[in-house]
Amino acid sequence: MTVLDLMPTLSAFQRAVASVDTARALEVVDEALVGGADPIALLTEVVGAAQRVVGERWQRGEWSVAQEHAATAVATAATEAIARQVRQQPPRRGRVIVACAEREWHALPAMMIDCALRSAGWDTTLLGASTPALRLNQYLQDVGPDALAVSCSMLGSLPTTRRFIEASTAAGIPILVGGPAFGSDDVRAKSLGATAWAAHAVGAIEAIEGLPAVVPAADPLPEEAVVEQAALELGHSELLARITASWPTDGLEADLVKDSVEQLLHSVWAALLTGDPHPIPQTVWWLSSLLESRRVPSTSLNALRAELTRALRDYPLASSLLSTSWP
Repeated sequence: MTVLDLMPTLSAFQRAVASVDTARALEVVDEALVGGADPIALLTEVVGAAQRVVGERWQRGEWSVAQEHAATAVATAATEAIARQVRQQPPRRGRVIVACAEREWHALPAMMIDCALRSAGWDTTLLGASTPALRLNQYLQDVGPDALAVSCSMLGSLPTTRRFIEASTAAGIPILVGGPAFGSDDVRAKSLGATAWAAHAVGAIEAIEGLPAVVPAADPLPEEAVVEQAALELGHSELLARITASWPTDGLEADLVKDSVEQLLHSVWAALLTGDPHPIPQTVWWLSSLLESRRVPSTSLNALRAELTRALRDYPLASSLLSTSWP
């Protein structure tokens, strides 16, 4: 099937997701596989496309967090069904470990990458959500894979991704990274010392095929930035509590207030570690859209900036990034 042929499949799958009908979603996927659909196309053009719509509906305030989680569970079940079909074929290439960064609980993207790589013939091991660094180190030693692939959706998980990069490259194992936390290019990936970056499942297959057999250890990051990010991470709970308590928000639920502040603090972490200031304005634009969809006054965002500036005044690099990068 071509991408165009999958449009009816996508429509049927989206209806199943919207009604949280897992059984129907699995029927749609099975019918497409029986009809000759390419598993990778199903992952990217059906499951992945439907999941992006889920995120957009939550962003616009049309769906609750509970609805988003229920829809993601349907997409996860569909991905598992595709993976079962893919794993019926024996691997014909080397070994790849696929993991989520520690504190990264969005497991679906890693599942999709694992399935795509397996479909391309790689022998994959999926470690799942929030892989502990110690567990990863043990797998690297025990398995000795040809490559490591790490999914990172949240900016707050970039510090632990860096630890994965250090562990993998110290063992000479190339590491491929990807996910929304890395943005739309390879700048952050290269800054953190990753061997390669991919924007999507198809790109991951191409990148894995082009990896070297052995890599040198990643270069150290700028010491001052690392020290300040570590200090921010250590004091994160206190900073988060202080800012959320002082930020005036009319009509915004408590969980969303906390999440908004946390995302901004994490964007500062990311900018410090990677030297890329873009996570800050990108997070501000995301938050502006979020507040607008929930009819929160625009003055609230200005007030949040003032609170964040006060909270970060003892962190010179973070303060400078905030003042120069806030759009």
